[in-house]
Amino acid sequence: MRGLALSGRPLVTRAAATMAILCVISGALTGCSGASSTTPIPVSEAAAQPRNAPVVAVLGDSFTVGSGPVRTWDSYAAKVARQFDWQLIVAGASGTGFVNPGRVGRNFHESFVQELAWRPAPDMLIVSGGHNDRRTHPLTVYRAAAKLLRAVRIHWPGTRVVVVGPIWIGGAPRWAYPVRDAISLASKQSRVTFLDPLARRWITPRTTGILLPDGVHPTHQGHVRLARWLALSLQARGITAGR
Repeated sequence: MRGLALSGRPLVTRAAATMAILCVISGALTGCSGASSTTPIPVSEAAAQPRNAPVVAVLGDSFTVGSGPVRTWDSYAAKVARQFDWQLIVAGASGTGFVNPGRVGRNFHESFVQELAWRPAPDMLIVSGGHNDRRTHPLTVYRAAAKLLRAVRIHWPGTRVVVVGPIWIGGAPRWAYPVRDAISLASKQSRVTFLDPLARRWITPRTTGILLPDGVHPTHQGHVRLARWLALSLQARGITAGR
């Protein structure tokens, strides 16, 4: 096919003319050639390698999402995730429990539905709570815990589940133990791992600086101790990668 001619010379196409003009304008600064002059951004070898880090969701209360000066990314859950190289998802809210909806108006089951259930199934789910289920009959706590664990098993049948009972760094009140037992029973009947923070003595005469002024929530150092305990508890059961 022959092109149109003007004064004996082929007519330059619009695209070619545009390219020529751009080259004239920018040539002094960047040069103009057929090859790209963009310098690639260096990528580290580690970052370039595909990673299959386990996805772990942790559903909990203020101990999990953080409180006071401790933010979510500094909580015990985040510290354990860093240690085991997890991709972490944190759900739940301060003041909530298996039964107690707290100020946000949702208990653990409702937080699971709204924050987690719509996601692809993680490798592991850790449910940590019971601290805020005071003034609640243990049977009510048991039923709520069983309901949540049943929903998780139906929705994410391949996900490993670990339940952490009520956390009390200081001395636990008497009501905390029946609540702990109710959650433990629901976990056992659901055939999931149960970890008991109340079985550990967190404060000794030499212990300082692990509680905030409210006497309940852990400081940064307190979260370090919680993370160490959780990591060791999981390792003792062969649970580190969520599988």
